[in-house]
Amino acid sequence: MSKIRTIKIPSLLRALRHRNFRLFFIGQGISLTGTWLQTTAMSWLVYRITGSVFLLGVVGFASQLPSIFVSPFAGVLSDRWNKRTILLFTQSLSFFQAIILAVLVLAHMVATWHIVALSFFIGLINSFDVPARQSFMMEMIDDKNDISNALAINSGMFNAARLIGPTIAGIIIATVGEGMCFVLNALSFIAVLYALYLMKVKEKIGTPRNENVMRELKIGYDYVSKSRPIRDILLNLSLASLLGMPYMALMPVFAKHVFHGGAHTMGFLMSSAGAGALCGAIYLASRKSVVGLSRHIFIFGLVFGAAMIGFSVSTYLPLAMVMLFIAGCGMIVMTASSNTILQSISDEDKRGRVMSFYTIAFIGISTFGNLLYGWLAGVIGSPLTVTIGGCFVIAGSLLFSFELPEIIKIIRPIYIKRGIIKEIGAGLQAATEPAETPGNK
Repeated sequence: MSKIRTIKIPSLLRALRHRNFRLFFIGQGISLTGTWLQTTAMSWLVYRITGSVFLLGVVGFASQLPSIFVSPFAGVLSDRWNKRTILLFTQSLSFFQAIILAVLVLAHMVATWHIVALSFFIGLINSFDVPARQSFMMEMIDDKNDISNALAINSGMFNAARLIGPTIAGIIIATVGEGMCFVLNALSFIAVLYALYLMKVKEKIGTPRNENVMRELKIGYDYVSKSRPIRDILLNLSLASLLGMPYMALMPVFAKHVFHGGAHTMGFLMSSAGAGALCGAIYLASRKSVVGLSRHIFIFGLVFGAAMIGFSVSTYLPLAMVMLFIAGCGMIVMTASSNTILQSISDEDKRGRVMSFYTIAFIGISTFGNLLYGWLAGVIGSPLTVTIGGCFVIAGSLLFSFELPEIIKIIRPIYIKRGIIKEIGAGLQAATEPAETPGNK
């Protein structure tokens, strides 16, 4: 620990003083940039060869459907197995998926069913990858006071890649075609695999459990459903995932039919949302404490919904980019704040299962949102679809605000008990005596 503290890191990036997290940051940063290259190229490829808004939704549906059914079991396994081993396995499979897609596109053999099948395959991989990766974050950080900063840096890394990836993808697609994006994504996995290989973590393999998988799954479900903060945060996130976040799947339609552009325009639109999300993550990383994050879920949920509506009615590209910037900022602060609170208050032996439900709320539920958006956009148009989605996000945030006083009352004593909040003294602890575990009401 003393060696770690000798590394001089700015306060904004203080979690990078932990060696494992630094390795994760570098490897994952490169890999995520490749992922956004592939995501952007895949959306453009589907829309180019089919011209169907509905099929854009189908591809998104295929990539996210497995998380609904598989993530809960993946969370149980994540609590049982060594998380780094799980990630080495899932990232290796992701590498091979990108290779197959690259070969199909470069050989001019790709068909829509290939894209749907490979999207389903990567969704299956991510069902195991996301809960393990999210809960592994706590094991990479030696000083638990840096957890909030680490999660904010992780969000910043994701959205920096989201900013850079689509921009590069737009240039590559316009010059040499989509295939090169898939090649670069495949190569990017080498970085994250090497980073995981270099990590030194405490082995947690093999603690056999008496309960079977279904029994442990039920324990995890009961834990989540009986915890008011965890339950309410996940419900609010689910609504935003269903009716808010899928709006990004319609970017090819806005780029082509609203702003009369091409791949470059789509890259600009997606990068604007990524830039806003990056700024939101930097803001979260600059915060010294987790105090107030529950209010951020409410406030920035309103910001996200309002900016969606502003974007949907914009016909001037620069204004639309500003609205997407604000929407990206609101979305990342809302979701990253939710993630931080969930990880901070969850019991260590159940964190993998909690994050599996987070995966369902954040990724799985948007499966149906993609289908809904694709169908609705075909019936009433993309702009009105996004307007309706923004209204529901605002309504969900207002409903969440009514739960805030009770949520704050429950989570503060948990933070005090675990030493996460040190600046709050014994007086407040006595005044907020009721909860010691997130399951207490």
